[in-house]
Amino acid sequence: MDSLAALDQRVTDCRACPRLVDWREEVARTKRAAFADWTYWGRPVPGFGPPDARLLIIGLAPAAHGANRTGRVFTGDRSGDVLYRALYDVGLASQPTAISADDGLTLNGVRITSPVRCAPPENKPTPAERDTCRPWLVEELRLLRPTLRAALVLGAFGWQAVFSEASAFAAAGWTVPRPRPAFGHGVRVPLAGLDVFGCFHVSQRNTFTGKLTPEMLRGVLREAARAAGIEGTREADGT
Repeated sequence: MDSLAALDQRVTDCRACPRLVDWREEVARTKRAAFADWTYWGRPVPGFGPPDARLLIIGLAPAAHGANRTGRVFTGDRSGDVLYRALYDVGLASQPTAISADDGLTLNGVRITSPVRCAPPENKPTPAERDTCRPWLVEELRLLRPTLRAALVLGAFGWQAVFSEASAFAAAGWTVPRPRPAFGHGVRVPLAGLDVFGCFHVSQRNTFTGKLTPEMLRGVLREAARAAGIEGTREADGT
């Protein structure tokens, strides 16, 4: 594939994992009462952000009533509320909320993606499903490689996807260290031309308990943006 747009289109047609296909489509049919008037996306969710992004944020998988409903990663759920608020606060997003795919939100030098593209039951994809979905992430990394300078990985599941035996970074052309770097919040792993940062996932479990605070998230986002050579637009304006 010669463009991210072509990749994203092919991602949305994937039916490789029967359990995930059944679940995402069942959720789209039955819906949640609060969203009864929505037409759910109910398909794999592609990445979001400019094709020349310098920073890639890697999550886990779409939420059943978030991205599986709206069709855009981290959009329409509590985790996305936390992430996009922080991105806005440090000047990497045009607005602090992500409600729908047509809400006008844009990102500044940042693309967001996930190692699993379909909403999984109980938010728990299997390692086999992660590995089946891996070629999409590898191709995305290859297409971003000319401009990509930093990656921020949200949570241990995503960390395993990029640094496991079947490392997505390695498959996309980077030399990764052995043994595999341990995950932790604020961990920084330098690869050739790419700095990889670890961050606790923006799940409700982490944000409600204080394991991940807004200050912690803003801090690691700023560090990753500096490594990527991105100047936050709001911070540049003194706001």
